[in-house]
Amino acid sequence: MMPAMNRRTLLLAFLATPALAQPGVNQPQPKLPEEPLVILSRDGTRHEFRVEMAVDAGHQMIGLMFRPSVGPNEGMLFDWGTPRESAMWMRNTITSLDMVFIAADGRIHRIAERTVPLSLATIESRGPVRATLELAAGTAERLNLRVGDRVLHRIFGTAP
Repeated sequence: MMPAMNRRTLLLAFLATPALAQPGVNQPQPKLPEEPLVILSRDGTRHEFRVEMAVDAGHQMIGLMFRPSVGPNEGMLFDWGTPRESAMWMRNTITSLDMVFIAADGRIHRIAERTVPLSLATIESRGPVRATLELAAGTAERLNLRVGDRVLHRIFGTAP
């Protein structure tokens, strides 16, 4: 049997320990591997980004939750593997985002601008897409991105 003093010391140490940090529950996930991505506007302008690659279900479920900001040339690319309907939400996402839904041929299918932080409302692709790109809110407007613009990235068979 453990002496009372040691049990009390252990209990106090346990109670003083903060809850374990859990990505997606109370903190962001660590940065994911990054790759280059280019959006080619209809006028031929190239917009270059470094995007984190969310390719497995665990990383995709957490996404950019709890990230305080996204840089102007940064983002996260959710690769669904094959074309499918994409439905996103802003649960635990504390910064507004632009969501760019991209068809299998690399063309922008839909853009949802300035999403609402922490919202549980779904943001849908409204048609099958190969990937969803999350960018800092206002990026689509700042760069004048439009449906039909082309995204260059290896998953679409195009090199940036």
